[in-house]
Amino acid sequence: MLEWALPLGLELAHPYWLFLLLPVTGWGWLAWRRAQGEAPGVVLNHPALPLAAVGHLPAPSLRWPVLLRGLAFALLVLALAQPREVGGWITPPPEGRDIVLLIDTSLTMSIRDFKQGDREVERMSVLKDTLSRFIQGRPGDRFGVIVFGSEVATLTPPTFDRTLVAAQIQRIQVGMVGSDTALGDALGMALKEVRTRRLRPAIILVSDGADNNAGSLTPAESLAVARQAGVAIHALQFGSDPYAAGRAARAGSASIEADPQPGLADLARLTGGHYDDIRSAADATRVIQAVGRLEPTLASPARHRQVHEWYWLALALAAITLVAAQGWVLRRSA
Repeated sequence: MLEWALPLGLELAHPYWLFLLLPVTGWGWLAWRRAQGEAPGVVLNHPALPLAAVGHLPAPSLRWPVLLRGLAFALLVLALAQPREVGGWITPPPEGRDIVLLIDTSLTMSIRDFKQGDREVERMSVLKDTLSRFIQGRPGDRFGVIVFGSEVATLTPPTFDRTLVAAQIQRIQVGMVGSDTALGDALGMALKEVRTRRLRPAIILVSDGADNNAGSLTPAESLAVARQAGVAIHALQFGSDPYAAGRAARAGSASIEADPQPGLADLARLTGGHYDDIRSAADATRVIQAVGRLEPTLASPARHRQVHEWYWLALALAAITLVAAQGWVLRRSA
């Protein structure tokens, strides 16, 4: 589109309308000549006055109305050319992805093995603070919150309302859906919630690595669905597993080989996600930032700018000028 730049940061969006100034100028010149030649004086004649006392009044000037009308028509042409003030570029919001926060609320998440300063705090407390800061820094994503223990519960499906998501995270309590770990069912529920758009969806699984000892769906089955759907699972092991040594001893003494189930590291590796072992609040912040780099938002280029239209001012001045011209003619005629 053709645009003309003007002083003071203004431009004309449709400058080709200015060609109408040529006929307007021609009309103004002809009207000016006619007004100059067709302005006879006014004869003041009254029956009570003798013929010698007949008065002559000067002719009313028709040049000012012509000048005002010509200015009004020029302002109308300027309004058609659409003068406007162009400001800075409008940056569109980033395009994000669906991210489901899958949070383990089993009893082991209440262990106080994290420190904030000199104070020991629960794993769940550090988790809430870290996830809240994570979602506030990603305005383009849709976040969902699912908690799991013996059962699985969706606190909120994926939504752009980050305030709601942060409030739901703060409501999470240890043991709110049972004391066991239904990891397979939780992954299956999370896979139902996410929606594939231009960017692949992701699941941030936060657990302490305890056994999958509840639920009807195994982690291996959920893993197969995630790989087929192209969903990345970022597995964050919060704190050390206090029962790992006992499970290893039982596995070593068992005579019957059971089908191995994928651990947190396997879930992340086989879906193209990130796995990390979090032992402190500083680790939690670092790992969440790493996940953010792996799942970036898509920044769209700015295509539009802030525009303030000024054609209305030209229209208003044209109307005022036409009224002034007509008022001048009526006043002089009276």
